[in-house]
Amino acid sequence: MNDPTAPPLRVLTALVLLLASTALMAGALPMRMQDGHEIPSLAPVLEPILPSVVNISTRSRVLVRQSPLFEDPFFRRFFDLPAQPRERVAKSLGSGVVVDAAHGYVITNHHVVDKADEITVTLNDGRVLQAKPVGTDNDTDIAVIQIPTEHLVAIPLGDSDQLQVGDFVTAIGNPFGLGQTVTSGIVSALGRSGLGIEGYEDFIQTDASINPGNSGGALVDLRGTLVGINTAILAPNGGNVGIGFAIPINMARQVVAQLTAHGRIQRGQLGVVMQDMTPELAAAFGIPPRQGAVVVKLSPHSPAEQAGVQVGDVIIAINGHPVHSSRDLRNTFGVLSVGDKATLQALRNGHPLQLTLKVVATQQETINGEQVDARLRGALLSTSEEGGSASGKEGTEGAVVVIKVDPDSPASNIGLQSGDVLVAVNRKPVHNIDDLPHRGRSGGNLLLNIARGDASFVILLQ
Repeated sequence: MNDPTAPPLRVLTALVLLLASTALMAGALPMRMQDGHEIPSLAPVLEPILPSVVNISTRSRVLVRQSPLFEDPFFRRFFDLPAQPRERVAKSLGSGVVVDAAHGYVITNHHVVDKADEITVTLNDGRVLQAKPVGTDNDTDIAVIQIPTEHLVAIPLGDSDQLQVGDFVTAIGNPFGLGQTVTSGIVSALGRSGLGIEGYEDFIQTDASINPGNSGGALVDLRGTLVGINTAILAPNGGNVGIGFAIPINMARQVVAQLTAHGRIQRGQLGVVMQDMTPELAAAFGIPPRQGAVVVKLSPHSPAEQAGVQVGDVIIAINGHPVHSSRDLRNTFGVLSVGDKATLQALRNGHPLQLTLKVVATQQETINGEQVDARLRGALLSTSEEGGSASGKEGTEGAVVVIKVDPDSPASNIGLQSGDVLVAVNRKPVHNIDDLPHRGRSGGNLLLNIARGDASFVILLQ
């Protein structure tokens, strides 16, 4: 017979789950003393590394667009108009992480310091320092700036390859300019790509709250090591919804090494076009699904061809990093320095082999849009090769990409943007610059099929 005074089963179940969760948290998280008792807390982990995370503010001068009539002194005098300002000062806020105290190197995002005329860094102890740029890379959205080295604290670097979904992480930054703020969460996903945010995408996704101003800040694991650089959020309403993205530190550290050594990135050319391994292809090659990517095209005299790569080879790893898709190969190869050696593990007719190649500089042909059609004046077009950075987008190997568009040019007026991929012109597929129609033509209809991120559309010029 049931005891009417006994608590309901659902209450007991909830209590058991709560106690189990509390015990798990106590065992997993660091502890600190409070009133003679140990309580779970991240404070012991964060205390030594908080001085490594800095606030960044920038100032830049932006030209003000105005009517040509305001440039006419007679027009201004007739209407008694004051002189109009030709430029305005734009300000932005972000975050950064000290990674080398001896040299004063701070990692942040490219978009935080891009085109800044003045960069100011505020340390955790209240000091305000002027920074100078060392180098930036738009394709990975990584930048390095330098500040005076006195009394700096560098954060220890972790190994982002060891992260697993469900690991606890904390995000440290300067959201909305409030000052240093810490939020916590877990790794929600790994290897996020295809978002159209950066050229090389291999993001850590986290639900640790990331908001505007957190860009360039630290994503830290429970050991207090830097595992990512916070860079973007998915924010349909303008605020945090629990979907944030960080650049893995293993990718960032290779970019930083090049920026501090050369001030810029020199990306290499592999010279292959890859295809992701579908279940059908995997069955045909006799390998597990989502393992490797198959070579479908080789560029003549490319490093891949000279190393002995053949069409039909399945590349399963590069420098020990597993390759599950063409994106994995591109991301790993794309941050190698020119002159480095890369080791490819591959399967050929089911037999394993190892190939070594040397990274050489990407060779890209570029032309001005007006050489194709006068209505494309102001656009700079380039052929993109695997491993290069012409487009900054995945899946554009061997394509013609818009790498620059001048403001107020005909190309800008028709809607072209940097990073657009020309898929076809006048219904003819375009794979390289030689596939473009007659250079210098004008007049007549011009039909452009454009790929932009995950979207495709058509531009008709008449």
